Amino acid sequence: MAPLSLPISSLLKHTDCLQRANIFRNVLQGLRQRPFRSRLWKRNFVAVSRGVGPLLSQQPRAKNYAASVCSSSADGQDMTERLWSIYHETKRQTEAISTDSVDPDTIFANNEMSLQDIEIYGFDYDYTLAFYSSHLHTLIFNIARDILITKHRYPEDLRKYEYIPKFAIRGLHYDVQKALLMKIDAFHYIQLGTVYRGLHPVSDEEVIAMYEGCHVPLEIMSDFYGKSSHGHTMKQFMDIFSLPEMTLLSCVNDFFMKHNIDYEPVHLYKDVKEAIRDVHVKGIMYRAVEADIDKYICYGEQSQAVLKKLSAHGKKMFLITNSPFDFVDRGMSYIVGKDWRDLFDVVIVQADKPGFFNDRRKPFRRVTDKGALLWDRIHRLEKGQIYKQGNLYEFLRLTGWRGSRVLYFGDHIYSDLADLTLKHGWRTGAIIPELRKEIKIMNTQQYVHMMTWLQALTGLIEQMQVHRDPASQAVVQEWIREREAMRPQTKDIFNAQFGSLFRTYHNPTYFSRRLSRFADIYMASISCLLNYDFQHTFFPRRTPLQHESPFWPEQSPAVSSASPQDQSRV
Repeated sequence: MAPLSLPISSLLKHTDCLQRANIFRNVLQGLRQRPFRSRLWKRNFVAVSRGVGPLLSQQPRAKNYAASVCSSSADGQDMTERLWSIYHETKRQTEAISTDSVDPDTIFANNEMSLQDIEIYGFDYDYTLAFYSSHLHTLIFNIARDILITKHRYPEDLRKYEYIPKFAIRGLHYDVQKALLMKIDAFHYIQLGTVYRGLHPVSDEEVIAMYEGCHVPLEIMSDFYGKSSHGHTMKQFMDIFSLPEMTLLSCVNDFFMKHNIDYEPVHLYKDVKEAIRDVHVKGIMYRAVEADIDKYICYGEQSQAVLKKLSAHGKKMFLITNSPFDFVDRGMSYIVGKDWRDLFDVVIVQADKPGFFNDRRKPFRRVTDKGALLWDRIHRLEKGQIYKQGNLYEFLRLTGWRGSRVLYFGDHIYSDLADLTLKHGWRTGAIIPELRKEIKIMNTQQYVHMMTWLQALTGLIEQMQVHRDPASQAVVQEWIREREAMRPQTKDIFNAQFGSLFRTYHNPTYFSRRLSRFADIYMASISCLLNYDFQHTFFPRRTPLQHESPFWPEQSPAVSSASPQDQSRV
């Protein structure tokens, strides 16, 4: 029996969820025995009882309805007591709520997809098949910093700066002209408290003054691939290799500000960008990793097991990477074995993605085992051979691998996945290693209790704000201050500077928006495929839209008490 992406165990808890939801009704039943005439507390707490779901209102919101409630309010002191009574009882009940833990080895679905339909599997290499240790970021930072000093004549004292592993997160935007690093949500709003100049936060007041609010207009946002070009002043850092680049930008900005050095932020950005590019293009990083591969590459066994499972089931496989052949060969030999090329039907290196998916002009070129380039025209892509550059249109013509029977995995949402899903109809899988850490945090009781109460408190504020008498408004304002004090805690628990990769305070991040648009499925590691058979269908959770009523309790995609394979036996 195929494993379930949404466990039956969650569905069986439906009755329990409804029972727990009734505790809130019981609170109200007791209050109704007193002359408390407001009906606004008819609210669905099913989602809250699941731990972190939204509070969904099921009552009318018309102005005349709210007005009638306000006019029927009792005297201020009595009303205040009742508001605080609801507050304390709600808080008491939320403290007793527990939720299922999410299994970090789950594959999460943005779009319904069945593995029965997938015949061909494609892979990126870096951070898809090969996972790197934190030493690699330190290496990239140090090499790029030294290039700034030796090639671009930056101050020697910059060598005092070391890589800061927990400073930045993926998906941040960098304002090239203002030299500000920040997190932006799905609606182009800056998350206040996450704007940094150098290594220090910028005050909310200064951010609002600089941008005339918190909204970033579309015309200055990064382009389709997250780049700062064609008049766009924002650069979005989307891949894991960009973490050292963001940290280096921040460190150099910090140095200049500390020493009161007048500098042009645009020049700094371009110099750091060029230094980082040299680390890759000139092969400095590749040679360092090849020389000490045990230090830099990890997670080898899982990738090997995935590839061999796919091969054993007769699946076609191909590799398209921007990395050079020697580097890939050394890494894949370490991860899979010397015969790694036997597993792949097509291997393409130095593909120059995302240009590979759009530029029809570049032909394929065959590469020998010793790295020599051959000049013969390519009439077919042969198993066991290595090809360089080329383009996707020629790839499709030579292989015939088109449409939704192809599933391609990569870690870069833009360079790896966007064009494939938008233009070519391939299915796409995003590899997001940060998921493991974030899910581990979300599974803690501290996070569950904090988010449950924050959502419940938000619901109280939303419902009770209609009481316009001064005493009631004073209570609601106190709740609002408590909510505002709690929200930074929901950020800091993930990363002290920028918070979660996936959330601003309540909205999805800009990164999350792109992930949900360009990836059919996403997971922490390619090894998550080992938990599912090839008959499995991934279903996205039906989350109620704001105007919809929840017809079924919100379900966790996986629980730690049962792995996906275990769930198939429920």
